[in-house]
Amino acid sequence: MTALITRDELKAAIEAKTVTVVDALGGEYYAKQHLPGAVPLVLADVDARAATVLPDRGAAIVTYCSNPACPNSGQVADRLTALGYTDVRKYREGIEDWAGAGLPLESQV
Repeated sequence: MTALITRDELKAAIEAKTVTVVDALGGEYYAKQHLPGAVPLVLADVDARAATVLPDRGAAIVTYCSNPACPNSGQVADRLTALGYTDVRKYREGIEDWAGAGLPLESQV
């Protein structure tokens, strides 16, 4: 099971630029809003794109999706771990929690 990260821990890591945040929703959801600096990577693309998007398998990576009921972040985290990434955590509460706390979001729209 993937280790979890809290909102406060993730916020501090993003501010310190010590983590790569992975948006497991992708597509129009990513374009509409995502966590600061997040890169889109959905399960269907992990095998093909992970090495390009996440070249350092030892880097700190946090996956997220919409909320605790969304399975995407866990699936992407599990696949990254299976591919040899060693520091993968999941922000289980997701973008709904982040936005609900009034924290900044980015958009491609």
